[in-house]
Amino acid sequence: MTHTKRIASGYGKQYKWIITPNPGSHPKKYSVPLLMVARDILKYADNAREAKKIINNGLIMVDGIPRKDYKYGVGLMDVISIPKAKKYFRAIQGKKGPVLKEIDEKESKFKLCKIINKSIIGKDTIQLNLHDGSNVLLNSGKDEYKTRDTLVIGLPDKKIIKSISFDVDNLAAITSGRHSGETGKIKEIVKGTETHHSLTRVGDIQTLTDYVFVVGKTKSMISIWQNEN
Repeated sequence: MTHTKRIASGYGKQYKWIITPNPGSHPKKYSVPLLMVARDILKYADNAREAKKIINNGLIMVDGIPRKDYKYGVGLMDVISIPKAKKYFRAIQGKKGPVLKEIDEKESKFKLCKIINKSIIGKDTIQLNLHDGSNVLLNSGKDEYKTRDTLVIGLPDKKIIKSISFDVDNLAAITSGRHSGETGKIKEIVKGTETHHSLTRVGDIQTLTDYVFVVGKTKSMISIWQNEN
């Protein structure tokens, strides 16, 4: 079993061990194992055994699906639901790593997914590959989306509700780097070249375009980020 020293993960100075998330849809450094969500973040358990029991009983749902693997990695924009407690949370990237923010039940019915890239599947099908490891299949004649656009995905059916284009004046959040967690309107998008990465200015901050996640047009789709400056 693979473990990580707690002192290396920022959980105080004591020499302890914590669980490491399984490789999955989210990068390891940007995800938190479900056991830590139940025990250390939400405080629904006092120890690992209690947390595993809660998880094994299917009491914690991620994106509307009960997850029974205590090493399942929760990452950016995932929705965590505890129906019995009537509690709902969204995972976002804070300045020091993934954090959970409480949301209401209505907002727990959808998540935002960034289009990472697109693939051609067969003759008439296009696959949209999303930041959370999931994908959406579309008829090539109905492909109206671009890489870096954001899809609003219904939960748990995973159907597209709407899309938000990656364009100037739309509202975005920075989800990686030293400005992680900052929000603002996209002021400028500088295309990349063979030797330079694409850059985007969000408010007064210029960062790598790959770090920018569109969250709304004139207003954020999620209550966590409502800054419209």
